[in-house]
Amino acid sequence: MTLQRRVLGYLALAAIASCALTVGVGVLLVRHRISAQRISNLEAQADVLALVGGAPGALQAGDHVYRIGTGRSRGLGPRGRAAVLAAIPAGAGQGTISVRGRSLLYAARATATGRIVLVRAAQLAFAEWRPFLSSLVLAGLGGAVLAVVLSLLLARRLTRPIDELALATRRVAAGEAGGVVPIRGTDELAALGQTFNEMAAELERANQTQRRFLESVSHELKTPLTSIRGYAEALDEGAVSPAQAGSVIGAEAGRLERLVLDLLELARFGREGFTVAHTRLDLALIVAQALQRHSPRARELGVELTSSGAPGAWALGDEDRLLQVTSNLIENALRLTPAGGAVTVRADRGQIAVRDTGPGLAPEDLPHAFDRFYLHDRYRSERAVGSGLGLAIVKELITAMGGTVAATSPPEGGAEFTLSLPVAEPPVRRS
Repeated sequence: MTLQRRVLGYLALAAIASCALTVGVGVLLVRHRISAQRISNLEAQADVLALVGGAPGALQAGDHVYRIGTGRSRGLGPRGRAAVLAAIPAGAGQGTISVRGRSLLYAARATATGRIVLVRAAQLAFAEWRPFLSSLVLAGLGGAVLAVVLSLLLARRLTRPIDELALATRRVAAGEAGGVVPIRGTDELAALGQTFNEMAAELERANQTQRRFLESVSHELKTPLTSIRGYAEALDEGAVSPAQAGSVIGAEAGRLERLVLDLLELARFGREGFTVAHTRLDLALIVAQALQRHSPRARELGVELTSSGAPGAWALGDEDRLLQVTSNLIENALRLTPAGGAVTVRADRGQIAVRDTGPGLAPEDLPHAFDRFYLHDRYRSERAVGSGLGLAIVKELITAMGGTVAATSPPEGGAEFTLSLPVAEPPVRRS
C-alpha cells in the first residue's frame, strides 16, 4: 500500500468516525429536545382547554381525563380516570406519574366545570423522532462523502512533496545530476525539501571535486609511469645507457613516492583516529627548526633563507604538524624562487608567514591556492611544481588545529602564505 493510500485511509477513517459521532450525539440531543417539547405541547393543550372553559364534548361537570399521543385523543374510562387522578399529587399542575407500572406525562388545569387532565406516554415513540433520525442519517452520509473527498485532496497535498522527495532521492542514489525537489510554502515539508536540495547540491559539488581529484591523480600517476616504462623499454633495447635510465627512473619513482605519501596523508584526515594536539607553542622555535631543516637545500639553490619574528610569538597547536606545514611552505617557496632570490619566514603572535620572491600568483588564483591540484594544473607547464597536494595538506592540518590559511600577493612581487592559529599566552615565569 502506498503512502498516499495509507494517509487517505487514516484521514477518511477519522472523518467518518467524526461524522458517526456527530450523528450519534445529534440523535441524543434530538431525542432530548423532542421529550422536552412533548411536555411543553401537553401543557399548551391543557391551557387551551382551560381557557375555553371546559372539555370539548363534556356532558356534565366533573374531572375529565384524556389520553393523547401520535393518534387521535380519547377520554379514559372510569377506572383509568380514577387511577390517573389518584396518582396526581395534590396541587400539582404537570409532571410525570406512574399508573399501573407505566410512566405517563400529565398536565392538569382547573376550569369552571371541573378539572381537565391530559396524559400521554412518557416513553418517546419511535414514530415521533423517526423523521429527525432520517435527516440526521442523510446529513451524516453527506458529511462522510464530503470528508472522503476532502481527505483525498488533503492526502494528495500532503504526500505530493514526499513523493517528489522520494523520486529525487532515487535519482541522487542512481548518480543522476539535478536531483532537486520544488519548494512550496514555508511549512515543515518545505523545510525538508530545502534541506534535501542543499544536501543534493553539496553532494554534487563533492562528486565533481572527487572526479576532478581522481582525474588529476590519474594524470599525475600516468606521467611518471609512462616515463618509467619508456626508459625501461629503451634500456632493454640498448637505446640508453643504464646510468641515464637509472637516473630518470629513480627521479620518476621519487615523484610517485611523494604523490602516494601525500595521498595517504590526505586520507588520514577523514579518519576518526586522526587527532592533533592543542598545546602552547613558541612559533619562533618552530620557524628556527624549519630553517635548520631547509638551509642546506637553500644554499644549494642559491636562495637566501632567513627568518624574523617578534618576541612572545605564542600559539596553540600541534608542534610536529606545525613544523610539517611550515616545512611544506618553505619547500614550495624554495622550488619557485630563482637563484639570487630570497625566502623569509616570519613568526608573530599566533601567525607564521612564508614569503618568497618568486613569480607570485595571479589575483584570481589566490582564493583557490589551497585547493587540491589547482595551482599544479594552473602552472605545471610554466613552473616547477610538486605533487599538487602540499598546500591542501597545509590547509587540512591548520584547520584541524583550529586555525586558518591565506595566500596573498605582496605589491613588490612574489607570494606570501600565512598560517593563523589560536593565540596563547606566554608561560608565567616564576621568580
